[in-house]
Amino acid sequence: MSGRELHVISNGKSSLQHFADIAGQIHPYVTAFHIREKQMSAKELMVGVSFLKEKGIPLSKIVINDRVDVAAISRVSGVHLASHSLDAELIKQTFPYLRVGCSVHSLKEALSMEQKQVDYVFYGHIYETASKPGLPGRGLNELATITQKLQIPIIAIGGIKISNMNEVLTAGASGIAVMSGLLEAENPLEEVIRYRQLLK
Repeated sequence: MSGRELHVISNGKSSLQHFADIAGQIHPYVTAFHIREKQMSAKELMVGVSFLKEKGIPLSKIVINDRVDVAAISRVSGVHLASHSLDAELIKQTFPYLRVGCSVHSLKEALSMEQKQVDYVFYGHIYETASKPGLPGRGLNELATITQKLQIPIIAIGGIKISNMNEVLTAGASGIAVMSGLLEAENPLEEVIRYRQLLK
């Protein structure tokens, strides 16, 4: 699959079965599917991995948020960390086969994570988004600064739509991450093809 990265993140509202149903339709166009379910137990997350596998999603496209134990045991490709997660450098040393990403919200955080040898970072939120009500977006200027300062891929997240993707990519993003843009689309397959065309 050519072009920039497209990450799709579970939204914590719909069931993981529903997430898997959509993933099964769109996965040829998607770089990674993130199971981001803060309230779920390790056992429930493992069931979510099974749902994705049943829909034909390869383990190489599945990422578990925060729970490195689940990522390692289920043999998925990656783990995505938050500020409260285990140390990224320790995870890289212990599980060298995992692709490790991390969410950051400033240039300082991004530089710190690059030093810890993470493989990519999510930076955002770029625009106002329903998942973070009342918080203004961080905008494109710092995104552009971060993409110039770091060598690793910077994945933009937060309020990104077809209508504003070009300006995000012009700012230097290596890809985008979406939730509602695909999970709540009337026709996820048609929509993901539109995303992928712009990401080429």
